[in-house]
Amino acid sequence: MPNPTAHAIAGANPRGFLAAASADVVQLPAMAGPQSVLAYLQHAVTGTGPLLVWVTGHLMIPARRSTELHLALRESTPATVRYTGLPWEWLTRTLRDHPGPTLLVIDAEADAHALPHVAAAAREGHLASGVPACGVITPAAPKAPLEAGPYTRSFLAALRTGRPTAGPTLDPAHVHHQALSQVTLPEGVVVFQHGAFGPVLTNPCATPAVRRPAPVPAVPGFGSPAPVAPEPPVAAAAPAPAVPEPTGRPDDDPLPRILAAAHAGRHNEAANMAAAWEQQTLRRHGTDSAEARLWIEVRADLARLAGDHPRAAELWMSAAANRLARGGPADTEALAALKRAHYCWQHSGERARRLAPALLALWEQVPDSVDATADVRARLTEEVSRPAAR
Repeated sequence: MPNPTAHAIAGANPRGFLAAASADVVQLPAMAGPQSVLAYLQHAVTGTGPLLVWVTGHLMIPARRSTELHLALRESTPATVRYTGLPWEWLTRTLRDHPGPTLLVIDAEADAHALPHVAAAAREGHLASGVPACGVITPAAPKAPLEAGPYTRSFLAALRTGRPTAGPTLDPAHVHHQALSQVTLPEGVVVFQHGAFGPVLTNPCATPAVRRPAPVPAVPGFGSPAPVAPEPPVAAAAPAPAVPEPTGRPDDDPLPRILAAAHAGRHNEAANMAAAWEQQTLRRHGTDSAEARLWIEVRADLARLAGDHPRAAELWMSAAANRLARGGPADTEALAALKRAHYCWQHSGERARRLAPALLALWEQVPDSVDATADVRARLTEEVSRPAAR
């Protein structure tokens, strides 16, 4: 099922949340087995820097013979979650092994069978099990939600706003309480906070930083589309606002303002600002410059945020092709651009088939890309063998 909460997190530039000079962002969508998820978690805890794990989805208790809490994965049901879900104890045990500051944020839901067990685990400290954590678990809604959970939306807003009176990092407890104060949660919700929080979250008010475009999280299983709902394009109800004239000053970084407009749904405004800055960059540095190539990636991310995944896939493929031509398959930025192109291609609907040959040609330049090329070929085969509509 689509997960709008996961989409909201992915679209909010999660790399910019961490109090670190650089960060990797990995989303684990549509994972089919607990061992695969565990492997990613075990890899994540090997680093020494701050670690943020944001969990969304469904918490379940097996229908029989167990009261052990599980995080539902792609094929999980109450009858099968004992074998197909991720045991919650695996998650917390693995995160306890991280040597650096850790934060577990949870915005999940639980059905009527699981919710009493979740509430008891939260009261007794077993939900966090020694991991600094905060969040909410809401009763499962009768219908799949169409928008991100209110707690996540409020938490993300608090991260973007920051706190002028704080230091270089934000206290997760303060962000948690600020998020709670701005939303109305459903009856029966479980709210919890546990542990002593370390310096995980950066304070944007204290340390202005140049932010690159929000990265699409790495796609761990190329055969499984990420369960995120595309954001619909926002129709302009009025003429686009005037675009500020680029000043060219080194400290006049446009990206935060452009991305803020896009995240607020003002996609035309964001596109117009990006176009103005791109033209200045082309005049100043030339079409073959690194600065010009960056704006291709900016436009790709803006297209994704506007819900135009086919256009985003085309632009990310262009960025990947440029990087492959210069740095070869060993260029990690080329591989990252190609993964983002693949992610957007997976969400391109009927236009995916037209984009597939170009995407396949790029993946064939990259060693050890068997899964990705197989996914593209499978889509092509599926489209060719699909009977024509009568």
